[in-house]
Amino acid sequence: MSIRQVVMITTGGTAASRSTEDGTVPVLHAADLVPETAAGISVRPVELMTKDSSALTVRDQFAIVAAVAEAFTDPEVAGVVVTHGTDTLEETAYLADVFAADPRPVVFTGAQYATDHPLSDGPANIAASVTLAADPDSRGRGVLISLGGRVLGARGAFKISTTDVVAFDTVHPNMPRPLVAETLPEGRPARVDLLALYPGVSPGTIASGVAQNAAGIVLSATGSGNTHPDITAEVHQAVQKNVAVVVSTRVPYGRVEPTYGGGGGGVDLVRAGAIFSPWLRAPQARMALIALLSTGADAAAIAEFFRASSPTA
Repeated sequence: MSIRQVVMITTGGTAASRSTEDGTVPVLHAADLVPETAAGISVRPVELMTKDSSALTVRDQFAIVAAVAEAFTDPEVAGVVVTHGTDTLEETAYLADVFAADPRPVVFTGAQYATDHPLSDGPANIAASVTLAADPDSRGRGVLISLGGRVLGARGAFKISTTDVVAFDTVHPNMPRPLVAETLPEGRPARVDLLALYPGVSPGTIASGVAQNAAGIVLSATGSGNTHPDITAEVHQAVQKNVAVVVSTRVPYGRVEPTYGGGGGGVDLVRAGAIFSPWLRAPQARMALIALLSTGADAAAIAEFFRASSPTA
């Protein structure tokens, strides 16, 4: 029987954590996380970093994606598992997927409870993810997220609970998978700010991002993509300064589309030059915009990517 080799890239997170006097922190090494596997599957651990996912930088996230690509330079590798903290797992998994031209499986997993907690879920999640990554039927499905017995496509996924072992849901089960590029860009990733909108929000938050040389801004708007008229004016100014502005929403489910007017509605934001993200929520829309701007995409290409990222049904 041929051996199916799975590379397990570890990055820290709760799956590698234990309780200490200073709180729960990642202390376990990659070799400590290798699960028992079924016959015919071998696991090669690669310790990339040991961080809480809330402490990752964008460069760290690109480094994780680069490590996946490096693993696939070996034709003997059947699939890759990435252990990752759940706080920002949906973002890094999505970033990996927009560059995932290789059909071999990539599975992101993690844990809600540390290894010394009575409800520790990391070992079971890792074992299930290794099996999933080794399964030939997982090929061509894009980057997957596997926790608590549930498997989701990375695109459209978001964290829904701080405590439940079934930690993620999806905005839509059939999200398309347009690629940004087949290879990672060289150089420093583009800076993109994510701004929450709410009643009374200061329009100066957008001006501040522009002043600090953000290449793009993602707005987590209210409802189907709405805000205050003062924000619309700042969006116009940002776009005039060649800063890409993408509108998403703080609402978990449903399509985001320009419907309302009144000065701060979605119709007004589009007229000001903003691009709507119909399905990707703000954290993943930000990763998309980072990837797009880092590869030199212009406004037309950005708009087309978000359009192509929308399910037709």
